[in-house]
Amino acid sequence: MSSATDVTDTTSMPATVVVYSHRPEVRAAVRTAVGRRPAADVGPVTWLECETGDDVVATVDAGGVDLCILDGEAQPTGGLAVSRQLDQEVVDRPAVCVLIARQPDRWLAHWSRAEGTLPLPIDPLTAPGVVADLLRARAQRPAVRR
Repeated sequence: MSSATDVTDTTSMPATVVVYSHRPEVRAAVRTAVGRRPAADVGPVTWLECETGDDVVATVDAGGVDLCILDGEAQPTGGLAVSRQLDQEVVDRPAVCVLIARQPDRWLAHWSRAEGTLPLPIDPLTAPGVVADLLRARAQRPAVRR
C-alpha cells in the first residue's frame, strides 16, 4: 500500500537561484522580497549572488542553477544581454526572470528570451509568486540531453 508521502514532489525540492546586479542593494532587495521559501510548495531557495555578467555565465556553466534573476539595468552588461547570451549558449539553461525599470521594456525581456519579469523597485507582494511560478515550471520541464 502506498501513501502520499511516498511520492516525491519535485516542486518542493531545494532550488538554486542566481541574482545578478552590479548594485548590492538590488541583490539584497530581491533576496528579501522573495525570501528563502517563495511558496509552501517551492524551496528552500539557496541564493547565489553575481556582480558581473561573466560571473553569471560561469555560475550557470558550472551547473545546478534553477533560476536566474537578472537586473536589466546592471552595468556594464545588462541582464537583458546576459539572458540572451544564456539562451544562445547554454543547452539546458535555467529559467530567467529580468528586472525591468519600465513596463514598456517588457518587449526587451521577450527579445532576451526571459520567461518572466519583475518591475523595479521589487514588490514583495508579487515577487515571491513570480519566482515560485518560474521554479515550478522549471521543475516540470524535461531535462535536455547534451
